[in-house]
Amino acid sequence: MRVLITGATGLIGSKLSSLCREEGIKVNYLTTSKSKIENKEDYQGFYWDPKNDEIEKDCIKDVHVIVHLAGASIAEPWSNSYKKTIIKSRTDTAALLHKTLSENSHQVENFISASAIGVYPSSLEKLYFEDDNVVADNFVGEVVEKWEAAADKFESLGLDVAKIRVGLVLAENGGMLEKIKKPISINMGAALGSGKQWQSWIHLDDLAGIFLFAIQNDLTGIYNAVAPNPATNKELTKDLAKKMGKSVWLPNVPPLALKALLGEMSQIVLSSQLVSSKKIESAGYNFSYTNLSRALGDLT
Repeated sequence: MRVLITGATGLIGSKLSSLCREEGIKVNYLTTSKSKIENKEDYQGFYWDPKNDEIEKDCIKDVHVIVHLAGASIAEPWSNSYKKTIIKSRTDTAALLHKTLSENSHQVENFISASAIGVYPSSLEKLYFEDDNVVADNFVGEVVEKWEAAADKFESLGLDVAKIRVGLVLAENGGMLEKIKKPISINMGAALGSGKQWQSWIHLDDLAGIFLFAIQNDLTGIYNAVAPNPATNKELTKDLAKKMGKSVWLPNVPPLALKALLGEMSQIVLSSQLVSSKKIESAGYNFSYTNLSRALGDLT
């Protein structure tokens, strides 16, 4: 089998690429940097420039599955122009892939797109499942709605489509954990807002594992990629500090201070998403990290 991965050099993509190759799955990947192009038998790079509608069409040769992970980081200041970049980096890239498939012969059968649990409205009590047909009334909700709509268009080409809604990614280098670690490392860590907001997390190994599982099992539809035991922001902060041998002695950071510091982007840390992992488990995926303490222990 050969897969095409966008965003293959990012946090999730690089881990998934390694897993695929370990499983004997050959990887084609798209990059906007010609210096990152490699040409190995099981790992071949191809250039694309979505802003100018350019792509090397050979990227789809012998490919059976496309995994779409490309997208500008959402953890950067949300100026009006950058908000457009966040959306276009997900939708325009998908549109270019769609155009490439529609204009060329290919063997692609499945399109797997990353998405985000930020689509679910903030709630301290509601447990969200994939069939909850709701969208958060904020910018993240708008991003996910357009992101998933771009993925759904591949059904018109006869492809099976899967959308993997990613939770808070815990990784040793990169992701949200790296940002949370910094203040804790100098004993300045504190829970954010009320600290009661749910953060449905997932270890990077399990996240890449779910994407690999989707590839190998021809998954279709929506799947939440979160560990079975979500934690509150306060629990995450205290547990991480304990693993780092630090203390959390400061009062919670007030919502108003976070909004003043982060602006509209504060919704990322103040929103509460309690999300179920039952569907992906029922499909047969077995988590390596179901417990927050064990996941943090592996990463600190």
